[in-house]
Amino acid sequence: MTSWNAADIPDQTGRLAVVTGANSGVGHLTATELARHGADVVLAVRNVAAGEDAARTIATAVPGAKLQVRKLDLASLESVHAFAERIADEHPKIDLLVNNAGLVVLGARQTTADGFELHLGTNMLGPFALTGLLLPLVTRGDRPRVVSLSSITHKTAHLDFADLMSEGRYWAPTAYGASKLATTVFAIELDRRLRAAASPVLSTLAHPGVSRTNLTPRAWGYPGPIGQLATRLFLLSAQPVERGVLPQLFSATAPDVRGGQFSGPDGFRERRGRVTEVRASTEATDPAVGRRLWEVAQELTGVEYL
Repeated sequence: MTSWNAADIPDQTGRLAVVTGANSGVGHLTATELARHGADVVLAVRNVAAGEDAARTIATAVPGAKLQVRKLDLASLESVHAFAERIADEHPKIDLLVNNAGLVVLGARQTTADGFELHLGTNMLGPFALTGLLLPLVTRGDRPRVVSLSSITHKTAHLDFADLMSEGRYWAPTAYGASKLATTVFAIELDRRLRAAASPVLSTLAHPGVSRTNLTPRAWGYPGPIGQLATRLFLLSAQPVERGVLPQLFSATAPDVRGGQFSGPDGFRERRGRVTEVRASTEATDPAVGRRLWEVAQELTGVEYL
């Protein structure tokens, strides 16, 4: 497993993949490799112009790639519903849903269009609603999967259900870590519920370690000259995004992946390295936490499933 790379992706011809945040970083490379191996790919992006640029880049690298660009803003439940409705009108099934899109914004607390703390709303509640709305299409897919992108920051994070929206003391890196813990909890709880329902859909998850994407400096950055210097030194240990994407591609395509399996780098503290199976934090795998977060997410988003 540790020697796995993008050349090992099985033929994806005839499969439809929806990749959120496909205009840059890990999402862009995920879309590129899926297209390279024959999949029809929907680039679900907040900025359509950036998505069109990304599609042109992919088409240059992969002549004949079958691509669609569709608007999706995970910080807006209205946008999530509109996207899901359009996809249902255009496609009879989805074989692969990659919940890749993520956001980190340093500075003061911000909220989504629906009043959710921005990180939690974008990184977990939006994908939760999207997955529920698209699940009927995914269930009709061939060897269907839902892949969620976690982060090593989830391992030191904690979900405070008394202040899930971080309305008390707020610090952006803490809120980001909590949102990625919530993402991880969601993916694992989704696996439990899919198995309990005897669904053919697999829920898998991955994290890219510390990779050089446009998100990394913001995720690990701290204000002030000392903080910026520490960030630059820290990023010296970051791996190229071409390696960071491999756990997600493995989770999305490898034939022997199990529901609930978590893939990441095999190096020191999972920051970099070749693909291997990794463990989520104790809190992330706690069934009681999973049930509670699921109930809260259903109430907040109004999307109920499983």
